[in-house]
Amino acid sequence: MKTLKDIIARILAVWAMISFILTFLLIFIPSMLCNLVPEPKGQAWFIAIARFWMNSWLPLVGCPLKINGNENFKKGQTYIVTCNHNSMMDIPISCPFIPGANKTIAKSSFVKAPLFGFYYMKGAVLVDRKSDLSRKRSYEKMKAVLANGMHMSVYPEGTRNRTEQPLKKFHDGAFRLSIDTQRPIIPAIILHSGKVLPVNKSFWFWPHKLEMHFLPAISPEGKTTDQLREEVFNIMRDYYVKHNN
Repeated sequence: MKTLKDIIARILAVWAMISFILTFLLIFIPSMLCNLVPEPKGQAWFIAIARFWMNSWLPLVGCPLKINGNENFKKGQTYIVTCNHNSMMDIPISCPFIPGANKTIAKSSFVKAPLFGFYYMKGAVLVDRKSDLSRKRSYEKMKAVLANGMHMSVYPEGTRNRTEQPLKKFHDGAFRLSIDTQRPIIPAIILHSGKVLPVNKSFWFWPHKLEMHFLPAISPEGKTTDQLREEVFNIMRDYYVKHNN
């Protein structure tokens, strides 16, 4: 038998979905018009509209967001931003609140969603993980994003963390990209998103404050991919354990 909280959470999930769709429809055309403006300026406008969208939607669903650490982004420098991934709620808040123009890496299957697929193509480098050729092309596109003065946002865990550990084991991609391009990494810690959209529940939504903390940049200079991956993993794990309360 469902508890009262589960019943309320499913009602709130309906409201979250409806309000998400309605607010998305309001910003869809302005967002698509950003395709007419060359990057990185067009992408900066796209991100600004996305931030306006989330700043409108999050209060509607009772999820105020606090951002810490914007000062760690230095003007004129592009970064690879590595975010932890506990919930689907991470996706709409990560890129919009990274300062400046940025793109993420996302599965190509997402583009099949009506309307939202076009939006996702603008905001992401797409990859078919089952295709070696697609992975190689997406890697080159990520390097091009950085070379064009934009940040890259990556979830190094690959998928949502369903384990009992603070973080899943990291994949190499973000750290190899940092080594190859000599762009520093900014670790980003998202807190409490798993309380809003738990990974083990379907069609369930519970309002809760959210936090996103940008940590000081980590240089790849003189490091191997393994060394950089381990350093970032340890910093993110320790910070998450200390602040996730």
